[in-house]
Parts: sequence; C-alpha cells; structure tokens
Amino acid sequence: MRIFRSILPLILVLVTTFLVSCGSPTVSAPPTYTPAKLQQIKTYRIPVDVAQQRMAELGQYIQAKDWVDTESFIHGPLGLIRRDMTYLANSLLPEDKEKATELAKEVFDGLEELDAAAKEKSYTSAIQKYGQVVRNLNSYLELLPKSEAS
Repeated sequence: MRIFRSILPLILVLVTTFLVSCGSPTVSAPPTYTPAKLQQIKTYRIPVDVAQQRMAELGQYIQAKDWVDTESFIHGPLGLIRRDMTYLANSLLPEDKEKATELAKEVFDGLEELDAAAKEKSYTSAIQKYGQVVRNLNSYLELLPKSEAS
C-alpha cells in the first residue's frame, strides 16, 4: 500500500501533463481596424493631410530665401503638426504605432532643425532639412490604413 501511495502522485502528474499537452491552444484573430477606428483615423488625418499639401508653400519660401515667412510658416500652419501626428499615431494598431511615432518625431525634429537653419539664413541646410521633412511626412502617411472613402 505504501508503494501505491508514492506512485499515485506520479501517475496523476503524468496524466495531467498528457491532458494539458493534448489541448489545443486558442487562436485569437489578429487585431484589425474597425469601421469606427477607421473613421477616427480619417478625422485625425485631416490636419496632417493639409500640412502635407502645404509643404510646397514652405519649399517656395525656402527657395526664395524668405526666412521670415519660412519661420512664420513653421510656427503657424505647421505649429500643431506634432500634436496632430501624435494623436494619429496613438490611434493606430500596435505594430504601426511604433513606426508612426518614430516618424512623427523625425518630422518634428526636422522642422526644428529647419527653423534653426532659417534663423541662421543657411539655404543649403534649410533645403536639406526640408527634403528630409517631406520624405518623413510622406513615409508617415504611407503607414496609415486606407479607408474605403479615402
């Protein structure tokens, strides 16, 4: 009887292990954008799209070496782009959110460097930073999901 008591827990452990290993894992669906989330993204995207459309205007100021209007444009129409891009990035799925947040930071850092170049009246630096900002902004917008109405 003593041997049976010492073997019984071992048998129970083996049976439990076998039963657990035979169970199938639950498969969860990958996260997707719901229609409500797509509508929210579409709403948050509006000011960022407007900023992208107006980037050519900033380029014209830089080409003309109009440093006052360059600085005014960065602080005026583009003044809230960091906030708008952050709101938009926070509404994305986790796998897109990290990259979008990084690109938003690069856009804003580029605008800060462009502002500094305009203060120094450095055409070469300003045009280089402008190109980086436009590329990063375009990359950011490519990350966003397309809604059926977009």
